[in-house]
Amino acid sequence: MNAPPSPQRAVLVTGGARRLGAAICEAFARAGWQVWCQYRASGDEARSLVQRLRAEGHAIEAVAADITTAQGRQALMQQVTAQGPLHAVVNNASAFEADTGADFDEAAAMAQIGVNLIAPLDLARQLAAQPGSHECCAIHVLDQKVYNLNPDYFSYTVSKLALERAVALQAQSLAPRLRVCGVAPGILYASGPQAEDNFAVAAHANLLRRPIDPADVAATCLFMAQTPSLTGSTVCVDNGQHLVPLPRDIMFVTDELLKKHLPS
Repeated sequence: MNAPPSPQRAVLVTGGARRLGAAICEAFARAGWQVWCQYRASGDEARSLVQRLRAEGHAIEAVAADITTAQGRQALMQQVTAQGPLHAVVNNASAFEADTGADFDEAAAMAQIGVNLIAPLDLARQLAAQPGSHECCAIHVLDQKVYNLNPDYFSYTVSKLALERAVALQAQSLAPRLRVCGVAPGILYASGPQAEDNFAVAAHANLLRRPIDPADVAATCLFMAQTPSLTGSTVCVDNGQHLVPLPRDIMFVTDELLKKHLPS
């Protein structure tokens, strides 16, 4: 006699409408998960992603929510779990604003800490507090910068450093109900003021001398969610970028290199 099919697992991906978030949504949807794609301002991209993946026969819903407030996060979790239990959260949404240790604005720094640290910790806590007995997994998306420090993007880096330490701490705090893992990508896309020629050079500044495929980061998140023995660990998916120390953020180092080699 064939075993009955296992119930479909569900995952919430924050910031899931575009870039790495969309790649993560795609990986989980194509692996048979019910995907909840959270977005705030990227409604068009979220709806386009949903339409494309549904056309392939996958289960995905887009949900608008503001995760910068406790009320917004609670409403998001209530909306998602009203449709059935949630088995994983991938905390991908982040704020990335330039500042330094000498000039950071307190309000702007707190805004980044709220999105990059408090929101992931809160969503993981709420995931663990669901009724029922099923095991859950929270995956915090970090940055190779936490292992390869430079002083640029100071508040962003501080928030990601705290979240990296929280992977193990939250795994201890919320076990055995919740597994907590981290994934630390390298440079995947042009960010902020970065020009395309800058990105094209910077994407090769790693041990393997090639761009990092966002699909590899997404596949790592899926592996973590589907591997019951993993908790409290972080994996760098960065072609070894964290082993190439630089005095400044890669974007600024690359700018200096490009200027040296451009004709005057």
